[in-house]
Amino acid sequence: MKKKFEFADTNRKPGLVFDAIKHEIRKYLKRERRKPLPEGIDFWDFDCKVGGSAEDAVAVHPGDVEKAIGEAQAGGAVAIYVEILAKPGQRLRKSVGAPDEGLDQGQSPP
Repeated sequence: MKKKFEFADTNRKPGLVFDAIKHEIRKYLKRERRKPLPEGIDFWDFDCKVGGSAEDAVAVHPGDVEKAIGEAQAGGAVAIYVEILAKPGQRLRKSVGAPDEGLDQGQSPP
C-alpha cells in the first residue's frame, strides 16, 4: 500500500479524519496477514515508511505507524504519505543447549 492521506477532508469532521486513516491502515494489515504463507515462512512482516512525501518518508516499525501519523497531524501537516509493503518473515530459533546470554555462571534466570 502506497498512499497519500489528506488531513483536511470536506466530508468528515477534523477529529474523525485521523480515525479513518487508522482504520484503513489496520484493515490493510489484517487483510495482508490473512493471506496464505509460502512454505517455510512463519509470518508476514512489513516494511513501513511515513513522511510528508514519498521522497522524505522515514522507515518506522509497523506498531509506530499510527503514532507517526498522529505526530505529523499535531505538527500541522496538510497530508501524510504512508507506505506499507508486506514481506515474508522467519522467526529465529534459539539453540536448545546454549546458555542464556548475560547470566553469570551459577545464576539462574529470573
